[in-house]
Amino acid sequence: MTDFLFALIGAALVSNLILGLPLAADALRHARVQALGPAGALLILFAAPVSWLVQQALSATGLAYLHLLACLPLLAGLGWLCLALLARLRPALDLTGLWPLLLGNGLGAMVLAATLDDFASSMALGIGGGLGFWLVLQLMSDLIERTGRCDVPAAFRGAPILLVVAGLTGLVFLGFGGLGAA
Repeated sequence: MTDFLFALIGAALVSNLILGLPLAADALRHARVQALGPAGALLILFAAPVSWLVQQALSATGLAYLHLLACLPLLAGLGWLCLALLARLRPALDLTGLWPLLLGNGLGAMVLAATLDDFASSMALGIGGGLGFWLVLQLMSDLIERTGRCDVPAAFRGAPILLVVAGLTGLVFLGFGGLGAA
């Protein structure tokens, strides 16, 4: 039982699987951001209004609790459409391995859009969310590239510096939260 507990704690805290996966580590490299940024922005742009329309249709029929179940196949289709459109517009980009990253971000946009009041708000969420996603990816990619050229202490190389950069970037964007408050 203690072996199970140590393995559980080790997997959750010490050797974080997400940060250790090549897909997650490679996703923020500049070449991958050039593909993931536009694909994610397109998917969020399409997913938010579609999710709002699905929520309205399901609410009118009294089936609002099926929103997530109805949105998952739509999200898969939208993800495929975005990747196909991007492959057609920019054939030089490597789009392999973007599917799981896109679906996670699209699902987040769909869940957020379902709670909005009108279609214009869902469109604003789609446009702003897509552009914001692309901006944050580009900023993180640039910061990672800069830390790669700096003399980072051995204890901070790899995942630790990624976490520090992500935390500082989160604090920067948290500062924008008070701009609209009066």
